Amino acid sequence: MRRRAPNGAPMGRRLVPAALVLAIFCSAGCGSTGRSAGTAPAASGPVAAAPTTTASEPFSGGRSTVTASSGADATALLEQIDVGRHDGFDRVVFRFRGTDVPGYRVGFVERPLREDGSGDEIAVEGEKIIGVRLEPASGFDVDGGSGIVYHGPKRIDGARYGTQVITELARTGDFEAVLNWAIALRRASDFRVLRLDAPARLVVDVRG
Repeated sequence: MRRRAPNGAPMGRRLVPAALVLAIFCSAGCGSTGRSAGTAPAASGPVAAAPTTTASEPFSGGRSTVTASSGADATALLEQIDVGRHDGFDRVVFRFRGTDVPGYRVGFVERPLREDGSGDEIAVEGEKIIGVRLEPASGFDVDGGSGIVYHGPKRIDGARYGTQVITELARTGDFEAVLNWAIALRRASDFRVLRLDAPARLVVDVRG
């Protein structure tokens, strides 16, 4: 026979302590806010499953251009962009279909920004700009025949996702397997680049 609480409810189940629930939640990305910009806005949650960074841990970044080549022959297909705020830095995550991250060049660039192909000038709001060049990469699957892969906007408002240094992102080109995005900043700041697997992601963190 089950014991009953004063309100008449059965007392046969053990309640999970609130502290344990919070610990489980934080292990999945507590302290970060973000949304996927590649699809319709989703509920707030971790931006990406990247290495944990605490406020006391030094930000190992700088302002020099970071480059890496791609070991894959096929064009990496951009599916989604995540933008959000962590403890002490803003984060942008480029997510790709499959297992390959394309070659990249990430560094400060000067105005004016020109759209690849057309040469039209692209204006962005911010004092400084980090350019992200991805190659071979595209938001369109030309060879595979599936058409548009990245269905997100060409321009992303950073404030909508809680960023403090990043003002906006703008796509400046998707032409001949070269994909270019601009990350506009309120001021010059250190940044770092992380290459992550499963799924394939390129992460740009900006301190501030």
